Amino acid sequence: MGKLYIGTCSWKYPSWEGLVYSSIHPKDFLAEYALKYESVEVDQWFWSLGKQSAGLPRPQTVQEYNQATPPGFRFTIKCPNALTLTHHYADKGEPSSPNPFYLDLGLFNSFIETLRPLVPKIGLLMFQFEYLNQTKIPSRSIFLDQLDRFLQGLPGGLPYAIEIRNPSWMDGTWFSFLNEHKVSPVLLQGYWMADVVKTIERFEDLLGDTICIRLHGDDRSGIEELVGDDWSRIVMPRNPELPRVAYSIKRLYEGGRLVYLNVNNHYEGSAPRTIDKILTLLG
Repeated sequence: MGKLYIGTCSWKYPSWEGLVYSSIHPKDFLAEYALKYESVEVDQWFWSLGKQSAGLPRPQTVQEYNQATPPGFRFTIKCPNALTLTHHYADKGEPSSPNPFYLDLGLFNSFIETLRPLVPKIGLLMFQFEYLNQTKIPSRSIFLDQLDRFLQGLPGGLPYAIEIRNPSWMDGTWFSFLNEHKVSPVLLQGYWMADVVKTIERFEDLLGDTICIRLHGDDRSGIEELVGDDWSRIVMPRNPELPRVAYSIKRLYEGGRLVYLNVNNHYEGSAPRTIDKILTLLG
């Protein structure tokens, strides 16, 4: 038997009062969150790339997160996008400039050094790549060569995972590459990626011992218009999909794998309510 960690993508939502929190503004959001869930996805350190520099976590924040959570709690942390963006973001119609921090081992080492107090609680360090067109990366083989050099230089003994946004690259070659480098796959449900259930069914033998599934959904702006700031309701139910997802997850952890399931508010409108539905389906 493996292990399943279920948590949400981020956690500081006052509208989760009554679902997760005792009030709209609890004294410590994360401490109350950790009473209900065993894991959480951290994305606040992802948005790090500036025009001339890359931001790193504040040591005080790292200490606060460690103190707010018990020893068995797990963080799945999205590493800085300064490491995974090939180019700076640019306004529409404007050329984008290369990102000098792309796959920079020095930046990663600085990042992990700031996280030292949290290292025993890190479930995954996730590298999330955007959709890579030929302007950004001429071919997948070039991307894999770059990634190979980067992964070989990373510190040992840490749990790494990768998410890509190129659906056509999610094949046996990709999952074999991750297996060879002892890196976990991150499967995204949404953003026009392939259905996670079909991906699991097709490549289950290549998925490795640990896997992360992120339930995100497709249309951020559409669901945000429906929700406003109230993330306490299901507004885009995915009832036909969820039983299939739950069955696949159960098969994975009952087969001995470690599974992280990260649920986003944008998936149905309320991550805690989606998790409740999934837990019911899992029995």
